[in-house]
Amino acid sequence: MTGSPLTALRPKHPSPRSLPGLAEAFGFAVLGEIDGIEVTGVGLSSKAVQPGDLYVGVPGRNAHGASFAAAAREAGAVAVLTDADGAELAAEAGLPILVTADVRAALGQVAAWIHRSAENPATLFAVTGTNGKTSVVYLLYGMLRQLGVTAGLTSTAERRIGDEAVTSSLTTPEASELHALLARMREVDVRAVGVEVSAQALSRHRVDGLVFDVVGFTNLTHDHLDDYSSMDEYFEAKRELFQPERSRRGVVTVDSEWGRRLVAESGIPVTTLTTVDDVEADWRVTVLDESADHTSFLLEGPGGRRLETQVPLLGWYMAANAALAIVMLAEAGYDLDLIATTLERDGGVDAYIPGRAERISGDRGPVVYIDYGHSPDAFLQTLGAIRRSTDGRIVMVFGADGDRDTTKRAEMGAIAARGADVVVVTDFHPRFEDPAAIRSALIAGARAAVPDREIHEIADPREAFRAALALAGEGDAILYAGPGHEDYHEVKGVKIPYSARDDAKQALRDAGWLE
Repeated sequence: MTGSPLTALRPKHPSPRSLPGLAEAFGFAVLGEIDGIEVTGVGLSSKAVQPGDLYVGVPGRNAHGASFAAAAREAGAVAVLTDADGAELAAEAGLPILVTADVRAALGQVAAWIHRSAENPATLFAVTGTNGKTSVVYLLYGMLRQLGVTAGLTSTAERRIGDEAVTSSLTTPEASELHALLARMREVDVRAVGVEVSAQALSRHRVDGLVFDVVGFTNLTHDHLDDYSSMDEYFEAKRELFQPERSRRGVVTVDSEWGRRLVAESGIPVTTLTTVDDVEADWRVTVLDESADHTSFLLEGPGGRRLETQVPLLGWYMAANAALAIVMLAEAGYDLDLIATTLERDGGVDAYIPGRAERISGDRGPVVYIDYGHSPDAFLQTLGAIRRSTDGRIVMVFGADGDRDTTKRAEMGAIAARGADVVVVTDFHPRFEDPAAIRSALIAGARAAVPDREIHEIADPREAFRAALALAGEGDAILYAGPGHEDYHEVKGVKIPYSARDDAKQALRDAGWLE
């Protein structure tokens, strides 16, 4: 069942809160008359405002949100929260105004107060890291449901409340949306929630007003250096999730130095997990079998605790993701023996992860995977997993984000050339950059790494995938990396409808490989 953002992400029966009480609780300056006014929600965009909302006007890159206070009033806003500059801009709208110095920093706590987030009885899980966040959140969600727990999640792909889902626009929603989502979950008795938390979410106050019960860390690899000046700064943003004001307990994968550093610098109790033989950790994951359809593994922990199961996904890293989810459940108080018995009953973890090494091909022809990976490490791990389960050739189709971290492009091209037998470079969200220049950087990286690698440059992603399909046959594999679950292709500010999954399936049908 799919709902619209206006019905699925907000409580259907909000409990009004006093605007004077809000002003007093946070010490906001007040302009205008607020006596007797009640608020039932928070709107960060005038287009999303509903009747009874407090409209929050924050400074933006191109305009101050307070400039849209009149539009917010027309939509039903009863008051404005903004800064001193915003107060001047919002004055003509005629709404009462609450004033604070840093609006975005106040937003999370305000949304938590309005939506009574402190009263939410659900266990809150959060996952951070460069790669694997979405997978761990979905694996948590799947196993919770196997255990009979009504669960919810918010991820890069979607927001999900039981069986109700809407598409996501940000990896971690803005604080106003996140607290409304949790309030809606509380209405339908959701007992556990998994939240994917990006570094940007922590830097930009999107998870303010929440204290998570258990947080998990997957890894840290080259990405987002357009937002952060160095890997150290990127790490420091994620480290904030492992502090007492953000969470109560943590589970950290310590395969890398970044994980081990996080343990040393964490301000909360942490449990450690590894997949590496010579690394000390509380829990250890051993991969038993890898195939195109599943990965089986053994998880061993303190006191002789052990669990053997499988996940219906490709790659050792999916076993590591599943193990992280299991240890997070154990740290939250779920009985490991009950988890083991439940997974044995069901033949393993029952989880679907949209666009993450997702096999879309049938029983005949090349095996085709659609993947969201768009970083060097994601390319490396997924190509390695496909190589271990493929007897024939690997054809890789990929591009790179425009207006994003440019420093990783040469390495992405190099890893593709080393890991695949044929490389097809195409366009992937060029945004306002010259797409030919992006393709050129990827191809240069590929040629520098493997000069004689077969490389094709095809700008249109539809044509690129069909060219890859023509180069592959029975026993071969195609990895289409980048678009994953997304249903658009962004060019010069326009999101053109395009689903790599749907298009690839159609191409497979046209080729006679899929019915």
